Formats: sequence, structure tokens, C-alpha cells
Amino acid sequence: MTPVELLQSKKIATRPVISLSEGSDPRIIAGALAARDARIADVILVGSLQIMQNELAALGQEAGNGLTLHDPATSPLTEEFSAQYHEMRKHKGVDADKARAACETPLVYAAMLVREGHADGTLGGAVFTTSDVVRAAIQVIGVAPDALMISSFFLMFPPSNATPYANPHARAMLYSDGGLVIDPSSDELVSIAQQSAASAQALLRVDPKIAMLSFSTKGSAKHPAVTKVSQATEALRAARPDLAVEGELQFDAAFVPDIADRKAPGSDVAGHANVMIFPNLDAGNIAYKITQRIGGYAAIGPILQGVAKPANDLSRGCSAEDVTEMIAVTALQGLKS
Repeated sequence: MTPVELLQSKKIATRPVISLSEGSDPRIIAGALAARDARIADVILVGSLQIMQNELAALGQEAGNGLTLHDPATSPLTEEFSAQYHEMRKHKGVDADKARAACETPLVYAAMLVREGHADGTLGGAVFTTSDVVRAAIQVIGVAPDALMISSFFLMFPPSNATPYANPHARAMLYSDGGLVIDPSSDELVSIAQQSAASAQALLRVDPKIAMLSFSTKGSAKHPAVTKVSQATEALRAARPDLAVEGELQFDAAFVPDIADRKAPGSDVAGHANVMIFPNLDAGNIAYKITQRIGGYAAIGPILQGVAKPANDLSRGCSAEDVTEMIAVTALQGLKS
């Protein structure tokens, strides 16, 4: 079940409100309209009012019915946001004028909508870089109190035409980290795995089975990189005995039951893992692209986790359909399970 389908299946009294910081981009507008029409979220488009109105008019559409336009240059909220931003950032040398200038930028304004309770989550990255999106999320919304760090993941959905004969092991999975943390330490891998377990429960509606991945399975190779993963596995088990976790595992031992029986006999996770924790960004990023391009899986993300309130990053190559799915993801992150 995709995030849009999952959100549509839930009975929600009040639709979540998601702010989009690139409201002048045609892909963002099309994705927002689709989200509105699917009734999965109310959307605030942030950008130049004239451009947004012109883009909507060209599509025969207009604001209203769950679609609102905010121009930071003219919004009555900008003055309030500027004062709040100045208070937050004055210890970093941000004076009142710089605070006003920051809050007139769509990325900061959209994040301030979330911080101040006008929106439940925010989404950007079709135009802004990942570093810009993450920086605004950290500076304005902040890191969650129980999170060591902010990390990211991809939701991986098998192709709809997959058959048991073609791939008997096809299943929805979560890959982390594939977009943000370059070389996590053992402690950081523990944090990423804990965050990913919660994300799998919230967005895939599955009991997480966590594979701590390596080029080694259960001591088949010796190397500091392997030690990092095995130490993270033991630390995770100690910190969260309620979680089903196995490591270190090679991907085939994590994914294929027959291979798991040979390489990690007796494990309840090996061969059935649905949360794949990669040892570094090289492995995670390469793996999700291979799974997507060769395996035919749909990849949704990168999705951020560890932010105090939902804030997510889009790929600059995203489509309108990607935007709609990520609106649904961001909305789901803000809902109680």
C-alpha cells in the first residue's frame, strides 16, 4: 500500500496541512492539486503570489477548497515569524533585519509555518538543494528530543506487476540511510535503526524486522567496517530488546529465506527483513538505485527522520506524482499511529 493509499484508507477527522516551499514550480502545483483532489491533505503553496496564480490559471484551477497561497513578501504572518526567528537565531548573530530577510524566503517561511502551528509538516527540494532543506529544518523546526541525529530513508515498493514466479521475495521495504549520513559511526547506526523501525511502523504498517547490513554475515569476514556493524547490532539489542534485529548480514541473507537458512540459521529476521540498515551512504545510495532501476521497485524519498516535526526533501528530478506521494508521507509522519 503506497503512502497515498494508506492515508486514504485512514479515517481522519481533520486533514493534515502541509506547506510546500516551492509553490511556484509547476510540478509542485500539479502535485498539490492532486493531493487536494485525493483529499489526503490541505496544502499551503509558498512563493510568488502572482506566479502561483498564473500557473493555477493556466491549468484552469484556482486556490481554495484546501489549497492556500502564501507570499512571504506580503503575508501578514511574516512579521510574527521574523520576530520569532530573530529570537531563535540572535545568539548566532542574526539581527532583526536578517531575520526578516530570512523569513521572506520561501524555505524558511514554510518551515516557520510548521514551527508556529500553522502547518503539520513541510516539503521542499524540487528547487532547493538537500543541504538547504535540511539546514532550514534543523534551524527552524529542530531535532526531535529523543533523536541523536537527523537521517533519511527510502520506501521501496515492489513493481505492481510482480508475480511470485518472477520474484517470490518481493515485499515493501525501508532502506536507510540512502541520502544523508555519509559514514555513520556505530552509535549513529543504532540511532538510524531505531528511527527507521518507527518509520516502518508508521509508513509501511509492518512490524519492523531490522537487518544491519555488511559485506559479512555473522563473522564470515573480519574488518573494522564489519566490527562497526556488529557492535551497532549488539548495542541496538541492548537498547531496544523489543525490536527484531539481526546482524551483521549480507543483503542476500537478509532478503532470501533459503540463503538465510544457510548463512544465519535460526534467525527470525534473516531472510525476512523489511528494514535494511546500510553501513554507509555509498552502500545505501547505490543499493536503492539498483533496486529501483534493475529490480523495478518504486523508490519514495529521501524521507527525513529525527526532525521534531515532519519536514522532507524532494529530489530535484521529482515528478508531480512524486510530490503527491511525499505530501502523503509528510502527512502520515504527523499523525498518531
